[in-house]
Amino acid sequence: LTEYQYAAKGTIDIENVDPDRNYSRAKALVDKYKIVSDESQVILDYDNRNKTVKASEMAEVDQGNPMFGEPPKITAFKGEQAITSAMIDLVEGKKNVVGYVLGHKEPPIADAPPSLSPSMAPEPGPRSPLSLVKTVIENENIKFQELNLFEVPEIPADIKTIAIVGPQYDFSEREMKLLHDFWEKQGRILLLLDPSAKTPKLFAFLNELGVKVNDDRLMAVVKTGIQEMARVRDVIGRFLPDSPITKKLADVRGIFVGGTASLTLEPDRVRTANIKVQPLIQAEKGYWAEKDYNSTDEAKLQADAAANPGATLIVGASIEKGGSADERVQTNSSRMVVVTNASFIQDSSITQDQQALDFMSGSINWLLSREQMIGIAPKVPKTVTFSLDDKAMSNLRWLILVLLPLIPAVLGFGVWWYRRA
Repeated sequence: LTEYQYAAKGTIDIENVDPDRNYSRAKALVDKYKIVSDESQVILDYDNRNKTVKASEMAEVDQGNPMFGEPPKITAFKGEQAITSAMIDLVEGKKNVVGYVLGHKEPPIADAPPSLSPSMAPEPGPRSPLSLVKTVIENENIKFQELNLFEVPEIPADIKTIAIVGPQYDFSEREMKLLHDFWEKQGRILLLLDPSAKTPKLFAFLNELGVKVNDDRLMAVVKTGIQEMARVRDVIGRFLPDSPITKKLADVRGIFVGGTASLTLEPDRVRTANIKVQPLIQAEKGYWAEKDYNSTDEAKLQADAAANPGATLIVGASIEKGGSADERVQTNSSRMVVVTNASFIQDSSITQDQQALDFMSGSINWLLSREQMIGIAPKVPKTVTFSLDDKAMSNLRWLILVLLPLIPAVLGFGVWWYRRA
């Protein structure tokens, strides 16, 4: 809260009330805000609207095992996300809706419903592979709403932005017409492509807007030993600083696991249609775009790598139709963010640095014309697990049983020798 007060330059007032020391003030707040819980809480008041964040909402607590005397302990602090979400909700009022397109074998955005175990006890269903991204985005006063284009005559008017994440099958002609109509009405689209999926209609739509998805895969050769080399398909991408989406991620590196294709940007071809195409993510040096990506001929792959040294390979771009060249001027426009990798935002791929979350937050906020909200997203706490093999366990055993006891023994001997001398 103090950090918010400092950043707001005096526009946020903070008051700490202890009921034991200032009972009259605490009672006045209870009466004013109709507080019915004795739990500690933060009350946010803005323009005659208020919202309460309870202490239990700011942390995840492991209740432990009372039978073995294990006390409850806090496993994750979520205060920053909870208070930020409440503040945005108060200022903006209604939540922004992002339509999450389904129907083409996209990963689910919602957790599976609970099921009954053989003992008839409820068990939670499998979590969404995008649960971390969903948590971060929805903490910014945004709500994901599932959207199946087969079931609607048009994209609902209250949905200004749609997300298409890793479709495994192409869109039908009718769906493409809905997509075209949505785009022409200043629609906003987040498109994360799986290059292994055959989606020619989506590729053709992008080509009309000056972005060509190439039929290739980015590869690199890395050194794994003194004389050993390995070919990798996971791409290290660098976020470029020239877009408001990635300005605060400038020159940060992120990993894009799995297959990633390159993009060819043709801004000159679409400039007359008032379409601006801008690169967002560029592969690091050392990668090449392999067209014969299913080949196992190492000699051919090495020759292809040598034939394309230092090529500039773009894997993410933004498209805007009808916008202003001046970022300070807000105008109605169609906007799109395209990345040729859909797995980098899944829970299993997000690293501790969480560049994917920051990029997704920036992309969604740019698509919603909330450039002022683009920043570094609050970190989602994750449990880090270390796996030790037999050799590592043996080394650890020697460290604990021999080396650690030996240190005080050597120090003690040194003190004894010094006094004896």
